[in-house]
Amino acid sequence: MTNNQRAFNFNAGPAALPLEVLEKAKQEMTNFQDSGMSVMELSHRSPTYEAVHNGAIEKLRTLLEIPEDYEVLFLQGGASTQFTMIPMNFLQGSGKKAAYLMTGSWSEKAIAETKLFGEAYEATSSKSSQYRSIPDFSSNHLNGAEAYVHLTSNNTIYGTQWHEFPETGKVPLIADMSSDIMSRPIDVSKFDMIYAGAQKNLGPSGVTIVIIKKDLLKQAHSNVPTMLRYQTHVDKNSLYNTPPTFGIYMLGEVLNWIQDQGGLNSITEKNIRKANLIYKTIDESDGFYTGHAQQSSRSYMNITFNLPNEALEKQFLNEAKKAGFTGLNGHRSVGGCRASTYNAVPEATCVALSEFMQQFQHRNS
Repeated sequence: MTNNQRAFNFNAGPAALPLEVLEKAKQEMTNFQDSGMSVMELSHRSPTYEAVHNGAIEKLRTLLEIPEDYEVLFLQGGASTQFTMIPMNFLQGSGKKAAYLMTGSWSEKAIAETKLFGEAYEATSSKSSQYRSIPDFSSNHLNGAEAYVHLTSNNTIYGTQWHEFPETGKVPLIADMSSDIMSRPIDVSKFDMIYAGAQKNLGPSGVTIVIIKKDLLKQAHSNVPTMLRYQTHVDKNSLYNTPPTFGIYMLGEVLNWIQDQGGLNSITEKNIRKANLIYKTIDESDGFYTGHAQQSSRSYMNITFNLPNEALEKQFLNEAKKAGFTGLNGHRSVGGCRASTYNAVPEATCVALSEFMQQFQHRNS
């Protein structure tokens, strides 16, 4: 690979960023808006940074069509910290239980943290089928007295995705959308809270997006440490402590790029087309490649598959690496292969992988 050649990047996260955004950041790296400083050197209390910060919030509101009765926060600690903050704020002391819709490892981690602060139960699960599908669920599974229902919208490890979100009646619905936020339009009003790490579709790692309904905030427990209290960050516009300024700047530029691509409807069409290139290769391989997820639950962000045996998978990954592909290893907990086709992964990169897969099969069948 030459110095100027970009890798065929299928990393699951941190993931590919738009080249146009990287090039702009490169140009502005040492002198942002004629300040004589990098955006990383600006005071987070300065008017220059404040414009970056508030601009990113407004772009997110516009692209996702976030209603006015929701707050938008930029936090730190990744989605994993939200696994703890959510029950601390909305479960402990409520006398209620939290319902979790189990679709993979991230659901398992989230419910484990929740049980440190109150009662939580699995309202539905697809674990018995190795998380190959999104499980059936309806509001009939609930007793109506839950503190909230929690789901993971897309599952990076197993390659499944909620294509239609469940109705939960009057019970608040909370979603971890770390790996598919901004990949498609969503009706934010169906949710009381959405959270997501930025490092898949929104920017570099270090920023966590929280979109939270004001009515849910009113239900928050008061006896929560300051930094783990959502109201702290609402009151200070996510500036209670020093925010990840460079990450927020990059997030804003990625949102500009999404807008330039035609917005979320256009992004969705491209993502479906990219993923289907690879799924078609899998489906037409006569069993040489086997997808992990059931077709009705397939993710358009993370395509998981296996080859006939581990030796052939190892050979596939080694040859792919030599050919310039990176990030095709499956998660260490399940093995196999995985291609993450997030927003910034070019269609040409997916075409290249499809062609490589076909050629590898031809050589090894």
